[in-house]
Amino acid sequence: MDVFFLTVGAAMVLAMHAGFAFLEVGTVRKKNQVNALVRVITDFGFSTIAYLFMGFYVAYGITFYAPVGQLEVMEGGTNGYKMVHFFFLLTFAAAIPAIISGGITERVRFWPNVLATVLLVGLIYPFYEGMIWNGNYGYQTWLEATFGAPFHDFAGSVVVHAMGGFLALGAVMTLGARLGRYTEEGRVNAILPSNIPFLALGSWVLCVGWFGFNVMSAGTADGASGLVAMNSLLAMVGGLLAALVVGKNDPGFVHNGALAGLVAVCAGSDIMHPFGALFVGVVAGAVFVYGFELLQNKLKIDDVLGVIPLHGVCGAWGGIAAGIFGSTALGGAGGVTFMAQLVGTLTGLAIAVTGGFVVYTGIKATLGIRLSAEDEHIGADLAIHQISANPEEDMSR
Repeated sequence: MDVFFLTVGAAMVLAMHAGFAFLEVGTVRKKNQVNALVRVITDFGFSTIAYLFMGFYVAYGITFYAPVGQLEVMEGGTNGYKMVHFFFLLTFAAAIPAIISGGITERVRFWPNVLATVLLVGLIYPFYEGMIWNGNYGYQTWLEATFGAPFHDFAGSVVVHAMGGFLALGAVMTLGARLGRYTEEGRVNAILPSNIPFLALGSWVLCVGWFGFNVMSAGTADGASGLVAMNSLLAMVGGLLAALVVGKNDPGFVHNGALAGLVAVCAGSDIMHPFGALFVGVVAGAVFVYGFELLQNKLKIDDVLGVIPLHGVCGAWGGIAAGIFGSTALGGAGGVTFMAQLVGTLTGLAIAVTGGFVVYTGIKATLGIRLSAEDEHIGADLAIHQISANPEEDMSR
């Protein structure tokens, strides 16, 4: 039953990658839609290889260099539970390049980006994943001894989302803004989404898959909790409604606001009171809108899909919020402290920011990371894949 339970969860999170793809396809210009689709699915493929041969060992010390008979019973599991557990955790790891993809889209070179994916999923992400979810390096023991509780991140507000969002900071800063996004005088030129229905579809697919992301993080059927499902639902609704109001009915903000709420509730979804989860989602929806506008218009950081505020900042908020709304004083289940959550979150951000800048500046200095101005002008679809999203229409012109 546990194998079946986790397989369903892994399949639901795998489906979320279609959500990442269509959210990006609907946001980028038509000349970059094919590239967005191809990068998301190939990033998943390379993430699988990197996590299989490096990442899973870095995080959990487990390899698959044994006959099938031994693999099926390793670490006391039966029916290949550890193997499907690998599948489930892989879908989380592969979310890292999928998140980053939305920030660097429309101007990144294909194969250097693949190399970045392998390094991040094989080394940087599992280093922090293992610290939090496997107790590596005595980090959780130290937090508990120092602050009264280990760092609690049930489904990855920080381990997955904040890591992905702040790894993207190094990538976006290294690449620079898209051509024509900002003028020499500092004026912001609008680059409109190509397809709002695709953007909305991506959001819906992510929202549905997120219940596998959160609920199935229990790992076993017996451990599944309806509280996690309810808290995920309320945070999602809180995020979308807050983004609706703060974003003044903008469809991009509304559909991403739902995701902001879900990002933020991951960490404490198993310990928060439902009213606390609703509030966490409301804050996340507003934070995403204000954060997106700050980065794009004030700081002139061209994060195309807003992954830094959406996954990075809202993920960090979720990690810290678990220490507030998970406390018994606010109706939560307890077992957390504010300081452990704060320090654990800041540790993840430090690893992500450092790792992101090291990987992307290193690739930029050696292989080059950005498309040429000519290729960026004609679009990554034709420059890299030699085909557009609508080839039949192109032929009829």
